Amino acid sequence: MSKSERLNKFIARCGIASRRKADEMILEGRVKIGNKVVRELGTIVDPRGDKVRVDGKRIFPPDDYVVIALHKPENVISSVSDPEERKTVLDLLPEQSYRIYPVGRLDWASEGILLLTNDGELTQGLLHPKQGVEKIYEVKIKGHVLESTLDSIRKGVELEDGKTRPSTVEVIEIMKKNTWIRIKVHEGRNHLIRKIFEHFGHEVIRLIRVQFGPVKLGTLKKGEYRYLNKPEIQKLRKDAGIVRQK
Repeated sequence: MSKSERLNKFIARCGIASRRKADEMILEGRVKIGNKVVRELGTIVDPRGDKVRVDGKRIFPPDDYVVIALHKPENVISSVSDPEERKTVLDLLPEQSYRIYPVGRLDWASEGILLLTNDGELTQGLLHPKQGVEKIYEVKIKGHVLESTLDSIRKGVELEDGKTRPSTVEVIEIMKKNTWIRIKVHEGRNHLIRKIFEHFGHEVIRLIRVQFGPVKLGTLKKGEYRYLNKPEIQKLRKDAGIVRQK
């Protein structure tokens, strides 16, 4: 690693925030190098010699990064806290010696794999639209879906917030009144899967994310979690477009 690096990257590496959010913190005057407030974007810092503080607290890069795969149950918030005091994903994990954050979100009513990490750079890469990291969902919808609907989803659907990217979609089970569908997407808009099927008049009854990038839900039961091993984390870094290996 070089002796110096951009301040926003250092803040992200410490697990405080993404680079973009770190830039906002810098502009807001929340970051100090030594005793001096830094407001200039692009500032270079020496991680081994400079004392960097965010909101008055000195920050340090972790000795190592962790990534946790959690099977988020429904009716749990994908956040570190909730003003309404509802259960959050952190309530399902043991207390950590470092700050971890969810990589993106799963809706309150949705379940499935959710990644949490103390690596801000990894989080930013996995969520960046440029990377197009794949996510696979199994969805139970009301009614029976038309082949023309599936073809439209494969080509991209025009929603209120713009056209979706082409998706891979298939029927996995047809029931008496409902249908199970597997869909693979490469973007992370809020409520994307629900919006797609509601666009065609299908209410989503159940939504399970079964894969995020190379990481599968596997046999994890609701509320269970596991720590990813280093080869798995390296695969995630590759998907996130991060050349650096740790």
